Amino acid sequence: MEQRMIRFLQKHHVLTLSTSTERGGWTAHCFYAWVPGREAFVFTTDPETRHGSDMLKNPNVSVGIVLETKVIGLIRGIQLTGRSFPCTDGDEEYTTCRNAYLKKFPFALAAKLDLWILFPDRIKMTDNRLGFGKKLEWVREEGR
Repeated sequence: MEQRMIRFLQKHHVLTLSTSTERGGWTAHCFYAWVPGREAFVFTTDPETRHGSDMLKNPNVSVGIVLETKVIGLIRGIQLTGRSFPCTDGDEEYTTCRNAYLKKFPFALAAKLDLWILFPDRIKMTDNRLGFGKKLEWVREEGR
């Protein structure tokens, strides 16, 4: 993955998550932490929320992360698709997820954390600083 994508993901902290089930689509905004080396996001949401219950039925999600600016030459953003799963205490991913989330959001130590890990399979980044509409893409390698 290109370093400019990683820097963007590490700098920001809110993703717009979209889910879909037989009830239709749903969107939610979640604080996230990027997990370097895993190419994954960790976020927290109650499984009883609409998007939480949707992900339990269908882990396929899409996400948007955007830098808000009115200056066209500075527009940057990420769109991605992937799969999201709950992290439960005892899972091999749980400690990694918890540590990454609490490092970015130490105030969450006092909260109940229903952690989720999201593994993107494809990421597209728009970065107008590289030229109008310039796109960078990343696709997860098989087996990772």
